This record gives sequence, structure tokens and C-alpha cells, in this order.
Amino acid sequence: MSFEAWRKLAEERIRQAVERGDFDNIEGMGKPMRLEDESHIPEDLRMAYKVLKNADCLPPELELRREITTTEDLLSGMKDEKERYRTMKKLNYLIMKLNMTRNTPVNLEKDQHYYAKVLDKVADEDEE
Repeated sequence: MSFEAWRKLAEERIRQAVERGDFDNIEGMGKPMRLEDESHIPEDLRMAYKVLKNADCLPPELELRREITTTEDLLSGMKDEKERYRTMKKLNYLIMKLNMTRNTPVNLEKDQHYYAKVLDKVADEDEE
């Protein structure tokens, strides 16, 4: 079957679906499409990444990013200082691991998280 024949068949099937109302009440209808920024993915790999994402299988780098985001969210709600410190260490490890997996310039790497209390604690220990 030629390309033109496939195109006509597809258009006919779409027309029939519209007439049956198959496209009525589709989720997100009337809302702008959310296009994802895929500029960081090499062009020849974008389709494969999209298929994997739709199958809920993320590449290791994106799994790390997801884990970093989750850990950051957990950290923001923690009250216990010891638990915050342990979580901060885990977060910094994940960020370091992410930065090591990419071939990007250092200035584009994700910054690790440190907070003033850690510095204060170190300063207090030095004074003793």
C-alpha cells in the first residue's frame, strides 16, 4: 500500500471517528497541550525516550532526578535536625551521582544543598 493510500485511509478513519463522537469529552480537551522540553535528549533518542516514558520506564538520569525531587520535598517538611542532616547527606550524594553521569559543563551541574546550620556546627566544633 502506498503512502498516499495510507494517508487517505487514516483520514477516512479519523472522519468516521469524529462523526461517531469518539473524540468528544477527551481528557484535556480545550486546554493547551503541555509540550515537554526535550532539548537535553539527543534527537535520535527522543522517540525511544518517549516510548520508555509512556511505559513508565525512565532512563537512570531521569530516575535520579525524580529521586532528588522527592528527597528535596521530604527535606522541606522535616523538623528533626538529625534526620534533616541525614537526608541532606543523601540528597548531596544523589546530586553528585547525577552530576557524574552527565556530560555537561560544570557550570550547568545541579548544585548540592548545604545550609547554614551545618556551617555553624562545624564552626562551633572548631572553637572547642
